[in-house]
Amino acid sequence: MNRTGDAATVRVATITAEQTRPLRHLVLRPTQSVEATQYSGDHDPDTVHFGAFDDGRLMGIISVYRQPREGGPAEGWRIRGMATAPAARGPGAGKALLDTCRSHVAARGGGELWANARMTASGFYTAAGFAPVGPQFDIEDIGAHVVVRTDVAPSADTAVHKPRGSGS
Repeated sequence: MNRTGDAATVRVATITAEQTRPLRHLVLRPTQSVEATQYSGDHDPDTVHFGAFDDGRLMGIISVYRQPREGGPAEGWRIRGMATAPAARGPGAGKALLDTCRSHVAARGGGELWANARMTASGFYTAAGFAPVGPQFDIEDIGAHVVVRTDVAPSADTAVHKPRGSGS
């Protein structure tokens, strides 16, 4: 991907939790141990990890977990560990990753999509249609954050992806 973020060259694919760790460490947890890049829920059955690739190079990552927000609706999905390689920043990879998460959530019945966004990334989420919820807060050794959220409508083929016991 070029520095302008040519979205046409970005390909998003499912990756493993282990494949997210180098970028999580480089971008999100550079002062912490590599072990700090393993998040609770990384291997849950409803968790999925996506990578944005350009010419076979992993340029960005995002993980989405079936996890309602405290005080939010029961059907909630949490974005965690979104990161783009510094050389790949622009409007391409990040947007493609968010769009893929939205499609994933829509195909599974929709619901609230939320994240603890770093204040440095809150403008990106706002531009993508997320709204802040509540006050700014600090996560020790990481920095200032705000919860952001958006609603995702179910897609037409939602019944195919509903979990067992969901009534459909």
